[in-house]
Amino acid sequence: MKRAGCGRTAVMVLGIVILGLGISLFKLSALGNDPSSAMVMAIGERIHIAFAPTLLAANCLWFAAEWKWGRHYIGLGTLVNWFGVGYISTFFTGILNRLVDAPQGMDQKLAVMAAGLLVLSLAASMYQTADLGIAPYDSLALMLRDHFPVKYFWCRICTDCICVIVCLAFGGLAGFGTLVCSLGLGPFIHFFNIHVSEKLISCLDGRAVSGSAEQ
Repeated sequence: MKRAGCGRTAVMVLGIVILGLGISLFKLSALGNDPSSAMVMAIGERIHIAFAPTLLAANCLWFAAEWKWGRHYIGLGTLVNWFGVGYISTFFTGILNRLVDAPQGMDQKLAVMAAGLLVLSLAASMYQTADLGIAPYDSLALMLRDHFPVKYFWCRICTDCICVIVCLAFGGLAGFGTLVCSLGLGPFIHFFNIHVSEKLISCLDGRAVSGSAEQ
């Protein structure tokens, strides 16, 4: 079972690495990032601090709430997301800026955004299906659902709307990409759950259990 856990851990870590790439693609599209990333980017640019350390600080605040009201959502995935996503995204942003030119026309921007949507959906599917802990920001909507008689969808809309408002207040970019991230990820995540993540974890868990039994 420890090796089976290693399989899930590998899927979770890979999902978070891919998540960093997805954030970078949305940033490259210049059509707006997911609400939480857009807010953090806006705050960081206003106070002249890079995205990664700003996200790290924001995660500290969100984690304090998760520790108090949603401790059962905390796991290894919480920590990897907390400390890793910002720096992974910064790494991929540097690579993309060196390899490709910024998209010029709307058709190019939409193409980059579409690629980001698929990458972000795959990443979210892998990280969530691994079920090894919820990221500090993602836990906010779950905790609202747990403590108030409101469906998760509306709780998530609430937290995302607050992020968009703060983003705009700090002069950040919240555009079509932000709207797509808020409302359009669900069906794609569901698709990747069925066709990629669940099968991958089942395969890795099965191999790990088989190897453990042989020993």
